[in-house]
Amino acid sequence: MNRFSFNQATAKFWPLPDVIEGCAAAGVPGVGLWREPVASYGLSRSAALARESGVAVTSLCRGGFFGADDWLDDNRRALDEAAELGAPALVLVCGGLTGRSLAEARARVAAGLEALAPHALDVGVRLAVEPMHPMFCADRSVVATLGAALALAAPFPQAAVGIALDTYHVWWDERVFELIAAAGERIACFQLADWVLPLPADVLVGRGLPGTGHVEFPKFLTAVAEAGYTGPIEVEVFNADLWSRPGKEILADTIRAYQSVTDGLPGV
Repeated sequence: MNRFSFNQATAKFWPLPDVIEGCAAAGVPGVGLWREPVASYGLSRSAALARESGVAVTSLCRGGFFGADDWLDDNRRALDEAAELGAPALVLVCGGLTGRSLAEARARVAAGLEALAPHALDVGVRLAVEPMHPMFCADRSVVATLGAALALAAPFPQAAVGIALDTYHVWWDERVFELIAAAGERIACFQLADWVLPLPADVLVGRGLPGTGHVEFPKFLTAVAEAGYTGPIEVEVFNADLWSRPGKEILADTIRAYQSVTDGLPGV
């Protein structure tokens, strides 16, 4: 459990203070937070509660959406928020086409990283480019492969730009394990979620807890460890059925799921 982090999106409707207090009571050392509930509860209050509870904020989601008109100011604010929370990484969902060609949209992501990297270094928070499954390319992220995410990060210092590796989004890629090995210290955030069938009508909420679907978690965990990543391991699951349950039950089941796929693996 010393590396486990509970991403609050796994219990979407559990109020932020209850998430943090629930994690502290259960001995969970880390929590991944989202900007909207942090803003609702208050940034300074959220940061203080996490510090007082002894629960480390392992990531903040989300920045990105580089096709939006206000992307620059919004991402600068997001970096500042992550710094106040003590989060080492700001996860970037890079945005879809927004009326542009695929090449133009991807060029905006590269330009956005160039504009934000100096501020990321100033505040000590890494921009974590998250490759998302290709089915989200048009509306959520034109960065659809781990190779593309690493190529975007490559021109920048590792302290400024890394990648967010989510098993749900990259499990299908035949090159994923060689790319994880190549990523090395570029891995800024590591998240677990399973690919389950059948897919729901709303594919956004079709993820499963680790061990309930088709992702080969031991291979991923071993590959990431061999790449040198020793940071937190978050579980982030978007699932409407899971969200309908009480937060404490969701947390308990998430802990069991995490333990089921990490048990016996060295370095986890």
